[in-house]
Amino acid sequence: MADDLLEHCAQLSEVNYTNFVFSLLLFIGILISYLPQHVRIISRQSSYGISPYFVLLGTTSGTCAFANILVLPASRADMACCEQVAAFPCFAGLLGISQVGMQWSCFCLILFLFVLYFPRNSTTSDPETDPTAPTFRTALIVAAICIVHALATIIISLVFTVSAQSHLQAWANFLGILSTILASIQYFPQIFTTYKLKRVGSLSIPMMCIQTPGSFIWSASLAARLGPSGWSAWGVYLVTGCLQGVVLVMGSWFEIVHRRKERALAEEEEDSSRRQGNGIAREPGSRGDRDETTPLLRS
Repeated sequence: MADDLLEHCAQLSEVNYTNFVFSLLLFIGILISYLPQHVRIISRQSSYGISPYFVLLGTTSGTCAFANILVLPASRADMACCEQVAAFPCFAGLLGISQVGMQWSCFCLILFLFVLYFPRNSTTSDPETDPTAPTFRTALIVAAICIVHALATIIISLVFTVSAQSHLQAWANFLGILSTILASIQYFPQIFTTYKLKRVGSLSIPMMCIQTPGSFIWSASLAARLGPSGWSAWGVYLVTGCLQGVVLVMGSWFEIVHRRKERALAEEEEDSSRRQGNGIAREPGSRGDRDETTPLLRS
């Protein structure tokens, strides 16, 4: 076992600079891809249009994915080697774990902003005007479930790490499968919400434009690092990339249609104002309709 670890650490000390640059750019890209969503919610001061169940499934899926890659034997070997190799090879070797951790952190921030800016007094969230609309209570329940799930995942993972290491691979596979299932159904509530509203609301199209191809690239990067045995880690991003593409296409189409309607309405109002300014259409009783026979002018 020790000899295998020493051999693994020797391989880790030989940094593949091409893979390192690619992984570093991917790490930065994950952060950048989520920034448009964070900025959009903050700038609109509202999380209207984002499904609470999309946030719930996305956060719990990210928690499972992060815990999965942390308990994988390959990842644990990489972390153990940091005591024997230099800082730079250690940093390069842990970039794959850092990528998943960054993705989880960014989605947790979406959860926080979703609850913080949830429309409490808007009619769009009033159950009396729209019985199917989520309420602020729903947002709080979603946040509570995400916190309880994260704590339970951490505790169980620690128990397996300390007292049942022989079952860590099975636990990692379970987390990976659960993460894949949650990610697979994550976008269906958002697809339904977007279709129902015919708008994206506070959901960021630029974020999805970056993340849809990024999910496939990220999946390929993790597959190259972890190999076929790490399918539970990279398979989830392959699935989410496909479903993100559906939301992206739908949301973009609805926004294009909405902007066309707004443009047509603006042109119609402009034409109406122009006709009124030219005297083609005047409201009855306006000054242009009065002549010297009116009682006002005679007086």
